[in-house]
Amino acid sequence: MATSAPADDRPLAPHVLDNPVWSALSGPQRHLAEVTGRGGRFLADVAPFVAVADPADPRAWADLAALVRPGNIFPLTGGAALPDGWAARPGLEGVQMVATPALRGEADPQAEPLGPADVPEMLELVARTRPGPFLPRTIELGAYYGVRDRGRLVAMAGERLRPPGWTEISAVCTDERHRGQGLAARLVRHVAAGVRARGEVPFLHAASSNTGAVRLYESLGFTRRKATFFHSLRVPAAAPDALG
Repeated sequence: MATSAPADDRPLAPHVLDNPVWSALSGPQRHLAEVTGRGGRFLADVAPFVAVADPADPRAWADLAALVRPGNIFPLTGGAALPDGWAARPGLEGVQMVATPALRGEADPQAEPLGPADVPEMLELVARTRPGPFLPRTIELGAYYGVRDRGRLVAMAGERLRPPGWTEISAVCTDERHRGQGLAARLVRHVAAGVRARGEVPFLHAASSNTGAVRLYESLGFTRRKATFFHSLRVPAAAPDALG
C-alpha cells in the first residue's frame, strides 16, 4: 500500500513583496540607492524610503543607523517590531495589491511619456492631488505617463519600486476638475501593458481608507495580497541594543 510522503515543514522562503523596498533598492534599483551592509535607502532626491534586509536582525538596524543621520524621519513600509531606541509615529493602514490575469494591459493613445522636462509640472500635479511621495528624481525609477488637457498635465501614473520580477504602479493621480472621466483607469492599464511587456507583474499599494481607489484597482483586476502599514520612522540618536 502506498504511503504518503512526509510533510515538508520547512519554512517558506520570504517573498520579494514581503519587503519590497529592500528587494528593489538592493537589487534592480541599486544604482539609485545607498546601501550599507543590510540597511539601505534611496537617494534623497529619488525617494524617501528606507529599508533593512531583515527586520528581525538588530545588525541590519545598526547598518541603517550608520547610513542615515540621527533624528531624521523616513517613511517605513511594513509592521515589523523595531529595536530599542527606534520609534515609529502612528501611520496609515494600507493594502498591497497584485495583478491577476483579469487585469487588461492596454496602450492608451492619449498617454504621453513624461521626461525630465516635465518634472516641474508633475510636482505641481502631485502637490494638488497628494498621491504619495514624489521627488525631483523619482521619474528615474521607471516609466511615467500623463494625459494633458489643452497642454496642461491633468493626470499621470508610472513605475516606482521594481523588486525582481515585479513593478509597482505608483503616482496615480488626476486633477480634481478632470475626475470621473476614467483617466486613472486608462493610465493604470497603459503602465501595466509596459510592465507585462517586460515579463514582469504589476503590483501597487493603497491606503485602506482610500476605498474608492481600492475599488477601482479591484475592478481593473488587482487583488489584495496583504495588509501593510505606512509609518514615519525616526532614526535614534543612539540605540544601544542595535548598535552595541
